[in-house]
Amino acid sequence: MDINIRKAVKHNISDNDKDQLEGTIVDAIKDGQEKMLPGLGVLFEIIWQESDDQQKQLMVDNLAKGV
Repeated sequence: MDINIRKAVKHNISDNDKDQLEGTIVDAIKDGQEKMLPGLGVLFEIIWQESDDQQKQLMVDNLAKGV
């Protein structure tokens, strides 16, 4: 079975407002289930692609602090 995770995640959140998107992220992290990681990866990819260089550097700095 060939599943396009990016397409499925984008489809599942396509009609969500900002509060729903935040809830999706918070719930996925709070739940801590491994199966949520691919979806969070897709969300991060979208965030990264929509960010400017300064925002990307801030994300990398925050990531470095967290690891």
